[in-house]
Amino acid sequence: MRREAAHLVKAAAGGETVPMSQTPEQRGEERLSRAEIGKDAAQSAIEATAGTVAEVTTIVTTAVRGVASALGGLATEVFEIREAARRAARRAED
Repeated sequence: MRREAAHLVKAAAGGETVPMSQTPEQRGEERLSRAEIGKDAAQSAIEATAGTVAEVTTIVTTAVRGVASALGGLATEVFEIREAARRAARRAED
């Protein structure tokens, strides 16, 4: 079965199986120029790069936000500890 099917290909339009001995045009496929193939490859590479940059930017932004939040929480705790220490010192004086 495999050897029989090896010489067949599905046409782009309609999905019918046709012999590979036919030209792409005869199979209903579009022949692309080298320039168009290059353009498509460059476009795909740029789109992939843009998607990756966006993903990395989101990761970095989330990380910076998390660090800022953690440092803000630490500063709040330090202020509270300092205030508690002042209150304790005042009580000790009384």
